[in-house]
Amino acid sequence: MPNRVMEENTDTWLMNYFRPYFNSITYYSWLREPDYCDNYMQRWTRDNKLSVNSQPIRFELASFWRIVRDPQYVTFLKEVGVKKVQLTFFGMEEMTDKYTGRKGAFKELLEATEILIANQIAPRWQAFINEENKNEIVQLLSLIETLELQKRCQVFKEDFKFFVHSGSCDGENRKLYDIRIEKDNIPEAMIPYYLNYDKVITERECCSLLMSDTSNVVYHNEDEIVLYISNQYDAYFNFTHMSEAWKIGNLKTDNHDEIIHKIVAEDIPALHLARSITVKELVEQYGNKSSNRAFFIDDYKGYLLNCYLEDKLG
Repeated sequence: MPNRVMEENTDTWLMNYFRPYFNSITYYSWLREPDYCDNYMQRWTRDNKLSVNSQPIRFELASFWRIVRDPQYVTFLKEVGVKKVQLTFFGMEEMTDKYTGRKGAFKELLEATEILIANQIAPRWQAFINEENKNEIVQLLSLIETLELQKRCQVFKEDFKFFVHSGSCDGENRKLYDIRIEKDNIPEAMIPYYLNYDKVITERECCSLLMSDTSNVVYHNEDEIVLYISNQYDAYFNFTHMSEAWKIGNLKTDNHDEIIHKIVAEDIPALHLARSITVKELVEQYGNKSSNRAFFIDDYKGYLLNCYLEDKLG
């Protein structure tokens, strides 16, 4: 979606929008990457003040762009209790720069790794693997060994972690379906690091397991409701990517009470359509029964559903 700056005090407006309806609200002023703006310290303080009967947490996310450019940032991370930071690779230099979308990203990731370790924060490397970059992903193991990352993190009693996966098959990652890694092509050296490898199966195996499944792929909120608010005030659940089918409504233009009803009742086009088609029918229409692409079965169900929704709603 377009990169658009929202109006001043949008955060207060959003909290006032939801406050009358919910007893506990945790507010985060970011959607995909925290600390993206210069006033990240003030934003963190403000997020905490705005939240109602709840406090935001840091997860393992930080901006590696800011780590290498702002000496105060890593100090801030320590002050708010960050002990591990996830850094994402797509192979070695050329491939990581390509997928990240800017030249120099790979070198920045390595520099961020050094800065984190120097400040006793453990880097956590994740790598997305596909048919295009599978050989380069293997090279990361040699780099990890050369940099002695595990040994250096253990000095301050934290573990370095490296894991690999192919990601879900929705949103931007769905565009990479054609080069999604085939299970037999996952390099043997990567298997110990592949996230939940024991649950990875091929697409053809998914189809075989699901071809008689008469249930529906219907997502549901459990103990809490997590909402994404786009920079154009469109609201979405965090079930999958932010497409038109999954939109709850627009907070600025749609009726306020109707929006709250849709959130609580999970009353959105995607879920209505999901109840109208069985998994078996999705497999029949969209499953590739000759494909060896690697999937987790729940991710595959989501992929099939989004294929259907795109056909129905665009």
